[in-house]
Amino acid sequence: MNKIRIVHYINQFFAGIGGEEKADVRAESREGVVGPGAALNAQFKGEAEIVATIICGDSYFNENVEEAKTEILEMIKKYNPDLFIAGPAFNAGRYGVACGTICKEVKDTLNIPVVTAMYIENPGADMYKKELYIVETGNSAAGMKTAAPALAKFALKLAKGEEIGAPSVEGYIPRGIRKNIFREERGSKRAVDMLINKLKGEEFVTEYAMPYFDNVAPNSAIKDISKAKVALVTSGGIVPKGNPDHIESSSASKYGKYDIAGYNDLTVETHETAHGGYDPVYANDDSDRVLPVDVLRDLEKEGVIGELHRYFYTTTGNGTSVGNSKGFAAKFAKELVTDGVDAVILTST
Repeated sequence: MNKIRIVHYINQFFAGIGGEEKADVRAESREGVVGPGAALNAQFKGEAEIVATIICGDSYFNENVEEAKTEILEMIKKYNPDLFIAGPAFNAGRYGVACGTICKEVKDTLNIPVVTAMYIENPGADMYKKELYIVETGNSAAGMKTAAPALAKFALKLAKGEEIGAPSVEGYIPRGIRKNIFREERGSKRAVDMLINKLKGEEFVTEYAMPYFDNVAPNSAIKDISKAKVALVTSGGIVPKGNPDHIESSSASKYGKYDIAGYNDLTVETHETAHGGYDPVYANDDSDRVLPVDVLRDLEKEGVIGELHRYFYTTTGNGTSVGNSKGFAAKFAKELVTDGVDAVILTST
């Protein structure tokens, strides 16, 4: 029996090329195994082998999607694989989006099985879980020891054309697909048994998990807005001209803090957007459309608000992971409180 031929996709970090400073490297192919492919190959137990590894920088892929997809597809075709694997991406947002995007392209264009792996809160998972099998991993690369065996096991099953069971059995992220199955006990009895276990404080597993949403309690209203210090925060990517901190256009790994004490208006000469998820023309022409410094200066002069905080905080919300977003907010919220800010206006796109 011939070995299953696999092409593996990884980013510049896992290829050992470098971190963020090398995220703009173009796609390249290498014969055989690179980086985490070694852990996957070991788990295949001789039934499959990675014949080639495709490497691409996260920034390059996400900022040149169509070009990158075309380049990578041509590289993959040369190896005539039976299966395509991307990742694991864990909670790296741009990497996860790239893995999902190229997997879908390979599936649709080359018509071969594909699989990727990432953390459930990775934006790539949310974007592609309905169309792809995505093996669930932990939050960081520290979980590679468990991620690699799970991904390899699932990949072999997929390549062999074996029946894929439920997400809870196989370890992939639920896709929202329902199937009718037969159970020994009818639904009413199973439901009552679960309810009894719940009332007793005993363990039970629901058959239809409900989505979980954060419940954020609102603060009390500002008593006197005319004396309040108001700050601006945006996920619309407004930055000083030239994007000095190189905030990514999608799946941001950082945020920026910028001084607007000397500005009554944001102009085309001074500010622009780094965001890659909407048409930037109007935001670049007048960044006040996303970050309303001009209006708040008017309100400040009129005494409607006490003052506009001298710093604004910005990032790009396009594909940025929930984990990163929470981390950004936790850091700059402390600064806002320390600086005596009473209210924050959060703008998007």
